[in-house]
Amino acid sequence: MSDANNDLEKRFTYHAPKGDQAARYDDLRRHFRVLAYIVHSSCPDSRERSLALTKLEESVMWANAAIARNE
Repeated sequence: MSDANNDLEKRFTYHAPKGDQAARYDDLRRHFRVLAYIVHSSCPDSRERSLALTKLEESVMWANAAIARNE
């Protein structure tokens, strides 16, 4: 299988948690959630706050994907 095919398989295949991964996903979500509450309470209701919260969602997703796809 080519490198491109391997990459596509990695990106579009479900990766069931193994070992301590589920606990690490939860830990990351917990820390990001704390930061999300800080952003929500510190910033005025605005497009920028919404974007900041969206970027936090994206960040936790990518952090978890890094674990799922590369271990």
